[in-house]
Amino acid sequence: RLTLLYSTVLFLAREAFRRACLSGSTKRDWTKTINLLWLTVPLGVFWSIFLGSVWLQLLEVPDPAVVPHYQAGVVAFGFSAVIELLGEPFWVLAQAHLFVRLKVIAESFSVLSKCFLTVILVILYPQWGLYIFSLAQLLYASVLVMCYVIYFVIFLGSPEATKKSFPVARMKALLPSLVEDETFVNWKEARLTWSFFKQSFLKQILTEGERYVMTFLNVLNFGDQGVYDIINNLGSLVARFIFLPIEESFYVFFAKVLERGKNVKHQKQDDVAMAASVLELLLKLVLLIGLTITVFGYAYSQLALDIYGGSMLSSGTGPSLLQCYSLYVLFLAVNGVTECFTFALMCKEEVDRYNFVMLALSFTFLCISYFLTHWHGSVGFILANCFNMGIRIAHSIHYIYDYFRESTYRPLAGLLPSPLLVLVYIMSGVITVFSEIFFCCNKGWMARLIHIGVGALCFTATIVTVFCTETKLVHFVRSQFLSRYMKKGT
Repeated sequence: RLTLLYSTVLFLAREAFRRACLSGSTKRDWTKTINLLWLTVPLGVFWSIFLGSVWLQLLEVPDPAVVPHYQAGVVAFGFSAVIELLGEPFWVLAQAHLFVRLKVIAESFSVLSKCFLTVILVILYPQWGLYIFSLAQLLYASVLVMCYVIYFVIFLGSPEATKKSFPVARMKALLPSLVEDETFVNWKEARLTWSFFKQSFLKQILTEGERYVMTFLNVLNFGDQGVYDIINNLGSLVARFIFLPIEESFYVFFAKVLERGKNVKHQKQDDVAMAASVLELLLKLVLLIGLTITVFGYAYSQLALDIYGGSMLSSGTGPSLLQCYSLYVLFLAVNGVTECFTFALMCKEEVDRYNFVMLALSFTFLCISYFLTHWHGSVGFILANCFNMGIRIAHSIHYIYDYFRESTYRPLAGLLPSPLLVLVYIMSGVITVFSEIFFCCNKGWMARLIHIGVGALCFTATIVTVFCTETKLVHFVRSQFLSRYMKKGT
C-alpha cells in the first residue's frame, strides 16, 4: 500500500512532464523547459498531501499490533516522492542527451543503498517495523537525486561538455529562472504536458488498477494481498529491468528521428526507413523475449516459487498466479514498444482523442477487475490486466498501421516470428509441461534437476533456432546493445 502511494504520487506529478519535455529535438530553449520541470515539485507536494490524507483517513488502517508505525510510513513515502522529484530536471537532461550509463549507475547505487540499509536495520532493530522501510525509501530517493547532482556538478564546464556543446553551462542554470520579456515556460510544451497529464492519470489507473481495487474495495484480505504482491514483484522484474529501459530509450529515439504530428509523407524518407526498421526489429525482440518467458514460465513457476519461498508460496495460489503473470509479461513486452512509438508521434489533438479512449478503458478495466476477482480470486487481477493490455496493444497497432499505410514499410511484420520458431516454442512448451508433471516438485532434488535439465535443453534449442531464423534481429542486438557494453568494457 505504501509503495502504491509512492508510485502514484510520482506518476501523477512527473509522467506528463517527462513525455512532453522529451518530445522533439534536444535543440530547444532549455531554460523554459527546466522551469517547466520544476513545477513537478509543487505538484508532487500537492499529491503527497492529498493522497496521504486519503491513505490515512479514508482507507482501512492496519492493526498497529501487526503493522506498527503505519502513519509514519505514509508520511515518509510521500516525502520521499517529493525528494525524488527534485532531481527531475537532471533526469530529463540526462535522458534527452542519452546519458545511459549515468542512469544505470544512479539507479543501481540507490537500490543497493536501500537494500543494504534495510538488511542492516531488519537484523539490528526488527521492532522498528515500518520505520525500517520508510528510512530505506528516503535513503533511496536521496541517493538517486545526489547521484545526478554530483554528476552534473562535475560534468558542467568540463572539456567533455564543451566538446558536446551541452546546452547548460552552469549548475545555476538548472534552477528555476526568470527571463526578461519572455514567458516563464514554453506554452507549447505546457499545453502538451496538460494533454499528457490527463492521459497519465488514466494510464495510472490502467497500470496499477488491480492495486487500487485491492486497496479501496478490500476484495482480498491482507494475506492474499501479500502473496499477490510477492508474485507481482517477481514477475515484473523482467519488465522493470529489460522492457522499461528499452521503452524509455527508444521513445527518445523515435521522438528525435520523426517529427511529432506529421504524417509519413511529410517526414524525411531516410528517417522513416530507419524508424520503420528499428521498430520492426524491436517488436521482434520483445515478442521473442515475451514468448520465451511465457512458454518456460508456465512449467517452471512452481519450482521457482518453491526455491524462492518454500511451500508457503508454492503450495497455494502462488504457482497459478505466476503462470498467469508469465502470459501477462508477453502483453507487457509488446505494449511497451508499440505505445512508445505511438506516444512519440501523436500530436496534441491525437493525444486528447486518445484520452477519451483511455477513460472508457479505465472504467471497463476496473469493472472487469472487480468481477474477475470475485470469480477467480487474485488470478482475476492478472486476467483483467491481460485484457487491458490487449486493448491498448490493439489501439497502438491500429495507429502504427495507419501511420505506415501510405509508405512501403511494414514494421508490424516484427510481430510475426518464423513458422519454425513457433513450432519450436510449441514443442518446448509441451515437453516442459510433461516434465513438470513427472519430475516436479515433490519428488526430490534429483527429479528437480532432471526437470531443470529438460528445460535447459529446450531453451538451448529455442536460442539456436532464433540464431538460425532471425538473422536480422541477431545483427540488430549485436550492433545496438552488445557493442555498447563491449565499448564500455574497453
